[in-house]
Amino acid sequence: MQDDLVSRRDIGLEIVQAASQSAKQYFSDIDNLVIEAKGKQDLVSDADKGVETQIRDALSGLFPDDGIIGEEHGRIESSSGYTWVIDPIDGTSSFVAGMPGWCVVLACVFEDKVVLSIIIDPVADETYLAVKGQGATLNNRPLSVSTTNRLDEGSVAVGYFARVSVQPTIDVLTSIMNAGGIYYRCGSGALMLCYVAAGRLLGYCEQHMNAWDCIAALHLIEEAGGVVEQFDMSTMLTSGGRVLTACPGVYPELLELCDKAKL
Repeated sequence: MQDDLVSRRDIGLEIVQAASQSAKQYFSDIDNLVIEAKGKQDLVSDADKGVETQIRDALSGLFPDDGIIGEEHGRIESSSGYTWVIDPIDGTSSFVAGMPGWCVVLACVFEDKVVLSIIIDPVADETYLAVKGQGATLNNRPLSVSTTNRLDEGSVAVGYFARVSVQPTIDVLTSIMNAGGIYYRCGSGALMLCYVAAGRLLGYCEQHMNAWDCIAALHLIEEAGGVVEQFDMSTMLTSGGRVLTACPGVYPELLELCDKAKL
């Protein structure tokens, strides 16, 4: 497996780097994007579709037996045991508005565990990489989560999507602020999770996320020493689930707040 993983790390990184440059080219010409609404606050553009197709074609050509799951196209089953999970542009709302706060995401799953994560923010020129058991890096520098044990010593990201009830999110925001904390939000759940791994944020919670939005960065957090609420990978790949993660010193309190809010 180790040789297979090294090959997938090196080639996967090249694929995401190329896809990120394509996404950046779309971003520089956003006035000509074709944008559609999939639902409330849920947009897709020809950039999302084009970048995912680029990644899919590259993976299929080099790893024809691997499975592929992407946000914008159908699922290809795996015969090798490896499955790639793609979010071509996480943070489309920011992307189409011409704002930073979006990224290209690729995870590789083997035997129901993420073994490789690659997340690139082309605007900030930041590349996040994690290989199972080998730690996490940002632009080749080791990452580690915050060492604080106090919610009032940093910010917690709180995600929300219109497919779930508003009240639990309102309740958890209130609880965080009552505890002296500050909440943070940008257009990309994956990037906010990366910021937890980098120690920029203390934690992240959201009532429901899809696999392509979160599993790569959750793996990054674990490799950076953070705590991630465990989930069933099969369920997450099929229908998504709750996401809760934080640095070890803050996780117990954030878990309590989220459970009390029924997030």
